[in-house]
Amino acid sequence: MQASHNHETPSPRTMNHGEASEDVPGEMRKRSVVIAGHRTSVSLENAFWEALKQEAAARGQTINQIITGIDKQRYGNLSSAIRLFILKNIRSAVKQTQPKPPA
Repeated sequence: MQASHNHETPSPRTMNHGEASEDVPGEMRKRSVVIAGHRTSVSLENAFWEALKQEAAARGQTINQIITGIDKQRYGNLSSAIRLFILKNIRSAVKQTQPKPPA
């Protein structure tokens, strides 16, 4: 399967100390993704793009493959569905690290 490349729309804003805007977790970033052969754009905060990138790497998938799976199961806005997917994964990871109560 051929991986599609994500194209970022550069942001003109930078931090005062020279930090690029993609390093600011709350900064919105619009990227083009391909879902089932169709190009669309998705706007998410940088922190969510980074979490999505990490999840894709952990699963051995591309970001486009992860987003395609999310898209198939969503009931609303794609950006919101991606955020909820990331939140679900974080909650699951936290739950797995919490000690079990004594029996």
